[in-house]
Amino acid sequence: MLEDQTTAASSPTAWPAAYPQGYAVVDVETTGLARDDRIISAAVYRLDARGEVEDHWYTLVNPERDPGPVWIHGLTSEVLEGAPLFRDIAEEFAARLEGRVLVAHNAVFDWQMIAREYARARLVAPVRQRLCTIALAKELALPLPNHKLESLAAHFGVVQQRAHHALDDARVLAEAFRPSLLAAAAGGLRLPLHECRPLTEWTDRPAPLIGRQASGGYGAGSWRPSRKRPACPYPNPGRYEEGKPLKQGMRVAFSGDTSVDRELLEDRATEAGLHVATSLSRLTSLLVTNDPDSGTSKVVKARQYGTPVVDEAAFGQLLRDVEPADG
Repeated sequence: MLEDQTTAASSPTAWPAAYPQGYAVVDVETTGLARDDRIISAAVYRLDARGEVEDHWYTLVNPERDPGPVWIHGLTSEVLEGAPLFRDIAEEFAARLEGRVLVAHNAVFDWQMIAREYARARLVAPVRQRLCTIALAKELALPLPNHKLESLAAHFGVVQQRAHHALDDARVLAEAFRPSLLAAAAGGLRLPLHECRPLTEWTDRPAPLIGRQASGGYGAGSWRPSRKRPACPYPNPGRYEEGKPLKQGMRVAFSGDTSVDRELLEDRATEAGLHVATSLSRLTSLLVTNDPDSGTSKVVKARQYGTPVVDEAAFGQLLRDVEPADG
């Protein structure tokens, strides 16, 4: 079934010269979604320029803490007790990422988790670009009922054997990515590549690097990205209306604490085509806050301007189906 669906796209007349030379399809299982959560297993399928599998690799990782939702990933404290620490597998992991585009399903999450683990080890992962298979599926206009990995797999006839097992999830994604890549190449589609900006913690000595030169240093204990966000390429279509989807170009501001790391939320919004605003004005389309009764300046201004307000959970739902910009 997979071969039948990819035959038409398997031999594009001219492979796009701008396409990457190799990919690292990655999946990580974690103790949770917050900034202090840890990786407990990781898998990498290395693919060549046209999506053919070169090799694969898998490891458990001792998170040095509670493993989190065991009912999802199945990895107990007893199983992880004898596993290597992240710093012990960092070099091998990096060798499999070096010089390749990181590919993942909801890639910003996997990248953020990987980047933090390297920062904790005072290292920087040698990844400069990532590609999200959700974004690619949208670019290809695949007729999926939702953006779950299982739906993408089913579309391409890929059989999943162990959901939420890093190695099997990476395998499934690699098998689904290849026909997606071939279809994109056949159509001359520009791949939705995004820059991977390394995270770092403050240190009083230069951060060693596996593969490339590390940079930056920040306040003790803080997680901050060494980055400047690119300008949103879409015009602002106006305010969000309750019951309707978000549209690319909308200006979104955040206020207060979030359960998911703020940088992760902002990256998800940016990758969906939204304009992440650092302040609130009359042009702001939406304010995201878990405490709408707080007295923060953004919340006060939102009341004054009549800016729509939603909480983090609602915003996460809205991010799943952002309408394309007009024209």
